[in-house]
Amino acid sequence: MEDLAPTVAQPDVLLARTPLLDFDHPSITALIARRGWTGLTRYDRIGAAYAFVRDEIAFGYNRDDAIPASEVLSDGIGQCNTKATLLMALLRALDIPCRLHGFTIHKSLQQGVVPPLVYPIAPDNILHSWIELEHDGTWLDLEGFILDARYLSALQSTFGDGALCGYGAGTECLGQPEVAWKGTSTYIQRTGINADLGLWDSPDAFYARHEQAFGRLRGWLYRNLIRHWMNARVRKLRRRAA
Repeated sequence: MEDLAPTVAQPDVLLARTPLLDFDHPSITALIARRGWTGLTRYDRIGAAYAFVRDEIAFGYNRDDAIPASEVLSDGIGQCNTKATLLMALLRALDIPCRLHGFTIHKSLQQGVVPPLVYPIAPDNILHSWIELEHDGTWLDLEGFILDARYLSALQSTFGDGALCGYGAGTECLGQPEVAWKGTSTYIQRTGINADLGLWDSPDAFYARHEQAFGRLRGWLYRNLIRHWMNARVRKLRRRAA
């Protein structure tokens, strides 16, 4: 399939600024300076940016997938695609080349977050992405940043330690998912994946080719009503971990 062919070329492409990866935005440069991340080792730069996106950007739903990193930072919430955009921007600002791997996941992974009243009209396949970067000569997958620690703790308290595909999680081991940066790949929604859309230099290129199949009416309802309803359900569940 054409979309499965990697688009990645030279390393400098994987450090490039794009309209979505706006790592020169004042809010992003100020964050990096305030945290002192540029003075860390490469391993710790990755870990610091990763931990920030995972836990300080709460799991939640933005107005659209294709929004710039600075908007995700301003929102203070994000899901798989928008958090990936922010993490890519931070990594590139910290001189860490990275690329995007696109997928779709089945909507069952969002069951419990999507209100039951509207779940039947949700698209069966939902756009999904994770980040890939090279570390110690191996390309690693970073996906475990999607659910913040407090929300994940609430899921663990509610559903136990076994497998879960729902409420934004797709894992065989909810009790000990591979979500911490330890120099290896991380995952939290992998078991929900049902199609591979290949490698991309940037989220801009990915969303220029793929967009969520809402349609005009469902898109309007999502942006203006449903996502707020979903975020309220996420906040309610997160409070269980308080």
